[in-house]
Amino acid sequence: VGKIIRRTNSMRQFPEILHELRLEKKLALQKLGDYIGVSDTAIMKWESGKAEPKLSYIIALCSFFDVSADYLLGLKDF
Repeated sequence: VGKIIRRTNSMRQFPEILHELRLEKKLALQKLGDYIGVSDTAIMKWESGKAEPKLSYIIALCSFFDVSADYLLGLKDF
């Protein structure tokens, strides 16, 4: 049975991680949206924490940035 991971205050969260990954690649909101098939408004809402992506978009983001879902969602630091 899997272990439940409890988020601590020091753990970064999805909006911050997504924003940092996008900036590291020097991508505009629209460019990232084009790559994964969503609007720039959707990316902006994810980065601001006003909305959360569907699983299919989380998978696409992980693939695009070459990171694990655990990392992208702030569950692990690697």
